[in-house]
Amino acid sequence: MSLIMKQYIGLRNATAGVLAGMACFFSAFAVAASTDLDQGIRALQDDWAVIQYKTPPNERAERFEALSVEAHALTERYRNKAEPHIWEGIILSSWAGAKGGLGALGLAKQAKAEYETAIQLDSRALDGSALNSLGVLYYKVPGWPVGFGDNKKAEALLKQALSINQDGIDPNYFYADYLVYRNRKSEAIPYLEKALKAPSRPGREVADEGRREEARALLKEAR
Repeated sequence: MSLIMKQYIGLRNATAGVLAGMACFFSAFAVAASTDLDQGIRALQDDWAVIQYKTPPNERAERFEALSVEAHALTERYRNKAEPHIWEGIILSSWAGAKGGLGALGLAKQAKAEYETAIQLDSRALDGSALNSLGVLYYKVPGWPVGFGDNKKAEALLKQALSINQDGIDPNYFYADYLVYRNRKSEAIPYLEKALKAPSRPGREVADEGRREEARALLKEAR
């Protein structure tokens, strides 16, 4: 074998070794980033549930405000992932609900922007949660000229979320809540019954318990 051929084979083997090492590095980096994102989302979910369902109402606004800072930090680290945008939006929406009044409209607009970004990135992320949450905003926020509320947009988004997660507790509950709000109570009943039968979500026990209590109360009103 010629010297040139030996040098070529050696260079080729060295290059293959470098590429393999780089592949392992980037694979390990991707796994670490995914783990960090998953842990961040779980922490936001857990803290949100405790504030929403275990904290006195007069303390929620302050707690949601603090949690929104953590949510935004996670979003900044993962701008191209839908999940942190969804959870920043949920926390901002919840803060707006706890704060109340016209002063909450700015927070609702921020939440809307986060949901819209999440939908652009991946509308099916977290079982269509951005679609569902944006739909909720559209029927909770006042319409023009005060706010951006729009019942037609709300219903379209809520139905789209249901098409992605037909058995989920949240899309069934919120579509039912929308129907009750629109005085279509009889239509809401099957969705509430389905919400109460929805499978439990691992690690979301506090949120599931709180949502079921809300569903039972709304079902009583619908009947």
